[in-house]
Amino acid sequence: MTSSIFQTKTGQSAPPSAGDINIAYSERLAGVIGGPLLALYGLTRGTAGGLVLATGGGYLFYRSLTGHCPAYQALGVTTARATSDPLHVEKSVIINRPAEDLYRFWRDFANLPRFMKYLDTVRIDGNRRSHWVVRGPAGTHMEWDAEIAEDRPNELIAWRSLEGADVANSGMVRFEPATGGRGTFVRVVFDYQPPTGALGAAVATLFGEAPHQQVEGDLRRFKNIMEVGEIPTTSGQPAGKRSAIGALLKPEQKPDTAKAFEHERPKKPSQPKKPPVQEASEESFPASDPPAWNSTTASGNEREVGG
Repeated sequence: MTSSIFQTKTGQSAPPSAGDINIAYSERLAGVIGGPLLALYGLTRGTAGGLVLATGGGYLFYRSLTGHCPAYQALGVTTARATSDPLHVEKSVIINRPAEDLYRFWRDFANLPRFMKYLDTVRIDGNRRSHWVVRGPAGTHMEWDAEIAEDRPNELIAWRSLEGADVANSGMVRFEPATGGRGTFVRVVFDYQPPTGALGAAVATLFGEAPHQQVEGDLRRFKNIMEVGEIPTTSGQPAGKRSAIGALLKPEQKPDTAKAFEHERPKKPSQPKKPPVQEASEESFPASDPPAWNSTTASGNEREVGG
């Protein structure tokens, strides 16, 4: 299990206690983002005033990560809530693939980082256990062990974190036939219990103001992988990472096969380059009124003179 963001000199974790937190999550989120930006701006100025700004930005970042403000404490002020509200997210999407393909891909949890934006790695530790690593702000990581709580092939997968997790969480994905033979209706449910202290600030920064939009983006990437075989990228950037879906699809089902036949398209034969004089004359006179001094007329006149 990873250590907390803050450590003592001996290397032991020393996160702030719940009683030390006196800054609201929204305020901490602003500080985590704005502090480094303010510090960077101050350093680029190269002046004494810039150094003051950089110092203030660094303190704002530290204050936001710890969740503790000495000035608030001296004034007896707190903007933090007594307990952290859990995060509950439900989202769904219709994917034009059979439920068995979607279940098989998701059941291998090592595939999840392919479309879950903040999920770094998932290591399989047996048939029902796994180890998850999530990227947090400022290069931090959060980790936990999880186990599968329920597994119904081609229908449902449910999992939950084990005791000692940096972030207590659970999740479920359900696969149901979509109406009208349009594929599979996929519904996911996530529940997170943000911790107190530095990791709580990291979770707040991770999910920001719109956790539903983040989960919606994850499902959109999952849909692209399963239907197209890759995650599309913006124009001018390298193509998205290929997934393991190629092993699940039959050769005739793989997308974008038109490119494979580009070499069979007939090429237009190249035209021989015209002499400069002929090219210039064709541009100067209409085709119906050829110049009197073309090569044919000149040859006839020479024969008359010679005769």
